[in-house]
Amino acid sequence: MTRSVIAGTPGVAETPGVSPPGAAGPPAKAPADGGRRRRGQGVAYLFLSPWIVGAVLLTIGPMAASLYLSFTDYDLFSAPTWVGVDNYVTMFAGDERFWHAAWVTTKYVLISVPLKLGLALAVAMLLNRPRRGVGLYRSAFYAPSLLGASVSVALAWRALFSTDGTVDRLLGGVGIDTGGWVDQPQYALLTLVALAAWQFGAPMVIFLAGLKQVPRELYEAAAIDGAGPARRFLSVTLPMLSPVILFNLVLETIHAFQAFTGAFVVSSGRGGPSDSTLLYPLYLYQRGFTDFRMGYASAMAWVLLAVVAILTALVFRSARRWVFYAGEDR
Repeated sequence: MTRSVIAGTPGVAETPGVSPPGAAGPPAKAPADGGRRRRGQGVAYLFLSPWIVGAVLLTIGPMAASLYLSFTDYDLFSAPTWVGVDNYVTMFAGDERFWHAAWVTTKYVLISVPLKLGLALAVAMLLNRPRRGVGLYRSAFYAPSLLGASVSVALAWRALFSTDGTVDRLLGGVGIDTGGWVDQPQYALLTLVALAAWQFGAPMVIFLAGLKQVPRELYEAAAIDGAGPARRFLSVTLPMLSPVILFNLVLETIHAFQAFTGAFVVSSGRGGPSDSTLLYPLYLYQRGFTDFRMGYASAMAWVLLAVVAILTALVFRSARRWVFYAGEDR
């Protein structure tokens, strides 16, 4: 009988290559994949470095500089002078055009966003039906969004709605004499709304993708229960599209608050007539690059950012009541 000599413990056999109980083994080796993981992270950061540098230099850096300038008096030609919150106090308490621009922008957003989304959904439902040449129709309706609110499109829009323009002549032909819309304070903003609604291609494509995901069985079950087209639209289509509606609503609201090119070109950069097209971004441009009050313009930009962030948060908060996700209990 072999007896162990380790720790004086009798009755334990020594086995070559096996450490007895209680004996300290060799140091554990680091996992072989640890080094590979670190090398992989290094490669990932290497490929991400252009984006990181771009984000710091083109986004985070300018935002930080703008935030600093919003507390200064800066005219683009001399060094900024610290004035604290004077720009914000002047903006809210002493600038009537600021409030007018905010009101015009609010009207523009409240009219253009629902109209644009409504047109996009209506056209998407028409294009969702199988028919010959549907791909061509989709491309044609999407084309205005590709052009965007470019200067050339805005110039063409101004010509269409100017005095003795195409729209003026068409309305005059049926006995409606309104004059040039861009020259009438009561109609000028509607030209910008029409320009925004005309570019409904992007939300239309998103709505179309959402409609493709609605199960046909839901429509069939609703039809068996006696639901008509209107009822199926309200009880099936809208609830199933609610996440897509939320997505489009947030994007289009943000885009509407940023509208600038159309208002600048149609009004020749003045926001006229009678400041009826003085959208907030256009007034911000005037204060920064016409009046050379870049500190004041920076403060306006941060107010706009805060307003858009608050509205977006409110929309997401309200989504709990009207957005339906498949599979969740209500």
